[in-house]
Amino acid sequence: MLSVEDWAEIRRLHRAEEMPIKVIARTLGVARNTVRAALAADGPPKYARTPAGSAVDAFEALIREQLQAVPTMPATVIAERVGWTRGLTVFKERVRELRPAYLPPDPASRTTYEAGELAQFDFWFPPIELPVGFGQSRTAKRLPVMTMVSGYSRFAGATLIPSRDTEDLYAGWWRLLSEQLGAVPRTLVWDGEGAVGRWRARAPELTLDCQAFRGVLGVKVYICKPADPEAKGMLERFHDYLERSFLPGRRFTSPADFNTQLAGFLVKANARRMRVLGCRPDDRVGADRAAMLALPPVAPEVGWRATTRLPRDHYIRLDSNDYSVHPSVIGRRVEVHADLDRVWVTCEGTVVADHARVWAWHQTITDFEHAVAAKLLRRGRADLLRPVPDPGSGDQVEVRPLGTYDAAFGLDGLDDELDGQVS
Repeated sequence: MLSVEDWAEIRRLHRAEEMPIKVIARTLGVARNTVRAALAADGPPKYARTPAGSAVDAFEALIREQLQAVPTMPATVIAERVGWTRGLTVFKERVRELRPAYLPPDPASRTTYEAGELAQFDFWFPPIELPVGFGQSRTAKRLPVMTMVSGYSRFAGATLIPSRDTEDLYAGWWRLLSEQLGAVPRTLVWDGEGAVGRWRARAPELTLDCQAFRGVLGVKVYICKPADPEAKGMLERFHDYLERSFLPGRRFTSPADFNTQLAGFLVKANARRMRVLGCRPDDRVGADRAAMLALPPVAPEVGWRATTRLPRDHYIRLDSNDYSVHPSVIGRRVEVHADLDRVWVTCEGTVVADHARVWAWHQTITDFEHAVAAKLLRRGRADLLRPVPDPGSGDQVEVRPLGTYDAAFGLDGLDDELDGQVS
């Protein structure tokens, strides 16, 4: 067989050097017919091995008859019916090659999303241990990272929140929509989170908090069916990407540090080219936002809200921690507010406490100003209960001699009697 090198040289000598076929054959030591064949060929010579026959060739017509009758018939049943007595490996391979010709076409549907159509939400629990202050730390089960991926642009967002409680969930949900995405998709997809909704009696049922939240936004909330991970495949891939690309080699000192590093990583993640899109999420998010709904003019009420009467110890409890309040409003009705970062208390519209939210558990957080005010108020109340007379006032307290008290108690002359006994 002529080598590719000789084939290329023959064509060069004939086309570039204009050398006759007879001279080329004599120069390269090949037959003239070989030169003619090389010049007539459209491509380089290839070795083509003549396929050897297979024992199953004689049974192919019988196999086709069985498949035409029942296209889904198992290969083992076909082998039995056509009288095949040898190994099943080559027989099954032939059946696998022939079967598609007798089955109806089964094209796979490609999932696509319109701009502004939807975004998926879920929780990711990073397998790390994170310090939260006061010598405490949290492990994966207590580290809920709320994640989001938009269907059209694949724009991703995420934030670590203190808990999966209803108050924190909706505060984190609003943060992703308002601060990271900057718009509201027409459909918000969740995977059966208890604070959002669940499937009941073969139908999705949203919580009252979710109904109120989506009503302010003017959107639809879709709850995925149980055991249906494909419904949120974009988020599953995003979670895997975070574990492989974000976590390795990083160290976190606090929840705030975690969110800071995560925000920086998301900027790079949304700027990377995605094969499924053929571009970057940043290239499509503009059109995605333009097709979404605008943020509502009045933000939905999210976070912690409670009304209570401030007790004498002037502390309020939130998420297992006690926060001090200015003692001047003891006994009065106060409103407790909290979001993902702060805890504050108001009384008749005036802020009487403002603390950074603590992620550790069972702690007492005291503002120095509140402690000083409480000490002064306690001292003033003690003076009120035991008043001290003013020396400069007109009211003078009479100072009586001790003999007055001796006469009152019948002790007059007792000292003289005692002196006589001693002498």
